[in-house]
Amino acid sequence: MLTITTTQLRVNTKQLVEKMLEGKALIIIHRSKVIGRIMPDTNMHEEEAPPIDIVSFKKYLASNKPKKLIQRKDRESIYRKHLVKKYGTPVS
Repeated sequence: MLTITTTQLRVNTKQLVEKMLEGKALIIIHRSKVIGRIMPDTNMHEEEAPPIDIVSFKKYLASNKPKKLIQRKDRESIYRKHLVKKYGTPVS
């Protein structure tokens, strides 16, 4: 395992990334004490997205339809109804 100090983590990030891509693990040292290890994720490049079941996806979309967008004219009428309900009919 390679050792690296916290200062080198900050300064030499390019070399750190290269070592991680090679699959090498690193030991982090801070003030002459080992504080941790950095291990590369070996499964990172091998994983693929799981296949999607189209039928179940269509059922999900059918059951969870998003709300329709309200048009501006509808928004104004809804707001007018709200004002009448809250304050009553206008006097003038």
